[in-house]
Amino acid sequence: MEIAKNVHMLHLPFREMAIHPTMLFDGDTAVLVDTGFPGQMEELRAAMEQAGVALHQLAAVILTHQDIDHIGNLPELISQGTRQLNVYAHELERPYIEGDLPPIRDPQLAPLPKGKVTRTLADGEVLPYCGGIRVIHTPGHTEGHISLYLMQSKTLLAGDSLYSVNGTLMGVHAPTALDVDTARRSLKKYNAFDISSVICYHGGISTENIQEQIRAL
Repeated sequence: MEIAKNVHMLHLPFREMAIHPTMLFDGDTAVLVDTGFPGQMEELRAAMEQAGVALHQLAAVILTHQDIDHIGNLPELISQGTRQLNVYAHELERPYIEGDLPPIRDPQLAPLPKGKVTRTLADGEVLPYCGGIRVIHTPGHTEGHISLYLMQSKTLLAGDSLYSVNGTLMGVHAPTALDVDTARRSLKKYNAFDISSVICYHGGISTENIQEQIRAL
């Protein structure tokens, strides 16, 4: 689904739910935000192609955080791509993504190598892709969770900091937040941005009265 010029929200069904990675592209350069569950590589590839992006165009992957539904296809993206892939994440998420520590939500599981983070991100940093992507550190769901503001289209990629239902922003999903109070405080950062639409990884796109919805949270 095209949200704005060169911004496509992907739709990956999984059991009785759906998740929404985001595909950004500018000429021959494509950037994927989050990667889906393990085993969804072919569905991810098909969704990318439907958005007009071939795997060989992928230059970067940005991971909002460590959860398995966000990093699950990273190893395949690295191994199947035909160019050097830049992988971005917050420093606090890095050891989980790379498999040095077990998944924080399932600590009984052995750590599994997921992929190499080539560069860590800091709050306020701007990545020079697709008109500028500003990094917003929004801890709470996990300690190193980040959201992304697409400066050109005024689109917020909220990751799991928010969820939505039928276009309505519902705030923090308390059952899956590691620190609910911190997660709620993180939402205040969004008031500093002129946001016209929000893509929630769980729930999809919200476009109506976004500033009012965010302030109400």
